[in-house]
Amino acid sequence: MLTTTQSNTALQAEIKIWKDKRKAVILAHNYQLPEVQDIADFVGDSLGLSREASKTDAEIIVFCGVHFMAETAAIINPDKTVLLPDLEAGCSLSDTITADQLRAWKAEHPGAIVVSYVNTSAEVKAESDYCCTSSNAVEVVQAIPEDQEILFLPDMFLGSYVKRITGRKNIHIWMGECHVHAGIEPGQIETIQQQHPQAEMLIHPECGCSTSSMYLLSSGVLPQSRTHLLSTSGMITHAQKSPASEFIVATEIGIMHRLEQQNPQKRFFAANPDAICPYMKKITLPKVLASLKENRPVVTVPPEIAQRALKAINRMLEIG
Repeated sequence: MLTTTQSNTALQAEIKIWKDKRKAVILAHNYQLPEVQDIADFVGDSLGLSREASKTDAEIIVFCGVHFMAETAAIINPDKTVLLPDLEAGCSLSDTITADQLRAWKAEHPGAIVVSYVNTSAEVKAESDYCCTSSNAVEVVQAIPEDQEILFLPDMFLGSYVKRITGRKNIHIWMGECHVHAGIEPGQIETIQQQHPQAEMLIHPECGCSTSSMYLLSSGVLPQSRTHLLSTSGMITHAQKSPASEFIVATEIGIMHRLEQQNPQKRFFAANPDAICPYMKKITLPKVLASLKENRPVVTVPPEIAQRALKAINRMLEIG
């Protein structure tokens, strides 16, 4: 009987054969299973993968992420085939707002600019003026005139972070959350910080601890020089450049694989080892292989929705 490692190696070899045969590119999010990250041509956050999708010359994009990411790739590449190895790979944050809810919210604030986090459906993006990711949310808001009212959705923690950093008083925030990030609580941050007092803290602004972390930073409870609110791509870059040898990581634990892989001489500790997104883990090597062999499941977006959503997505790609 093959071991898990041997089985993964065999699957990865077969995936490469089919990827070349299909003239495909494999994109994987930082939260994917380690073995899925290892077979990807590009690994990154939502913004980085969106940029890779926008410039690839591959005929097929195999998106190892969640549904809204594959939708974004399909919108950017209407002439390419976008495959999502498991259509049940959804997003709890994206599910917190629908296009109907957004239209009703816009009616309450006529003239407001809508900034939608990329973790939203294509229909919601189509109702938006700008998209953003955690990498460039601050820059997107700063690109909007200061006297312009803004509706920021759907993540309340990221929205609170952006509002605090920009100092904007005219931002209204949708009360949505990622159930995984919301589960990373302030008490866990304080406890692990006490266990590793010299470690740098890398905190994703979607986390339930992010708002309180900003307060703890300003009050001196958390060390300002060693506490950083960063996107996943920001965490990767910071860990490589920092002289620190230990890091506390407050986000979904899938990123630990890439951090450890790129920094073998450094140690990383998950703020919450149970911060696991079940949707991100739905995609496996057998599903990737089956997707390539069968050329499905294909993710498509209705042309009228895609055309409207593309305007907001392009603004995201142009900023930050």
